[in-house]
Amino acid sequence: MNTNALSMNARGQARRAARSRAVDVGARAGFVARGVIYLLVGTLALRIAFSDGGGKQADRGGAIAEIAEKPFGNILLWALGIALAGMALWRLSEALFGQAGPDGDKAGKRAMAAARFVFYAFVSYSVLSYAAGDKGSGSGSSDRRTGDVTARALEWTGGQWIVGAAGAVVTGAGLWIAFRALARKYHKHLKTGEMTKHTRQAVDVVGVFGGAVRGTVFATAGGFAIAAAVQHEPGRAKGMDDTLRSFTETPAGPWLLVLVALGLAAFGLFSWANARYRKV
Repeated sequence: MNTNALSMNARGQARRAARSRAVDVGARAGFVARGVIYLLVGTLALRIAFSDGGGKQADRGGAIAEIAEKPFGNILLWALGIALAGMALWRLSEALFGQAGPDGDKAGKRAMAAARFVFYAFVSYSVLSYAAGDKGSGSGSSDRRTGDVTARALEWTGGQWIVGAAGAVVTGAGLWIAFRALARKYHKHLKTGEMTKHTRQAVDVVGVFGGAVRGTVFATAGGFAIAAAVQHEPGRAKGMDDTLRSFTETPAGPWLLVLVALGLAAFGLFSWANARYRKV
């Protein structure tokens, strides 16, 4: 057998592995884990709307700390971290071999899958590190991390442009997420034919509402980063927790944060729907 044939055989085996039952299970477990995190962040945001949250952070770190405080919390964290690792491996397989669907081999989609692999690999590592005893991993304030990174970047040559560009990217991503949710672009990724009419309607409610709110939160956080760049004030940049708290400063007061919190919880439910009906 020549070298080309061996190479093609190896690629075929790798592609089959990427489409294996193990990768399918890992991806679905990852959606369940993502849903848990968003549901907890939504719950924490509701607490903030009514009572300032009792010192809890409405972000991923706050969700991890919340789980750790529960009975068998450490076991749950191990399960969550492993599930997120499954999500990361699925995204890696998409980056290497393309996504499900007729246009899954497009370079842009594979690049996005690679970026998601990096993100979920980092989140998985932080959760597993916390479960293993590194309490500084994954549970820190997103606001403090955002402020520190912004301050460091603003000290660089051209730092204002870098921070401003990063904020514009996050804002654009948020608006794109919201648009795709409102346009129900997620339909092409779901096995809608396996849903009953009522299930499809329920998925659309949480998918549209949750996705639109999630995109709005991203876009708002990006706007704060742009403000930090323009005014050269690192404190203007906000992490997830401070971004959510900023909604209480609007004329709608805490009720706008209640709406946002419900939207984030809805996105958690939508993630669970993906765990069942996503085309992997």
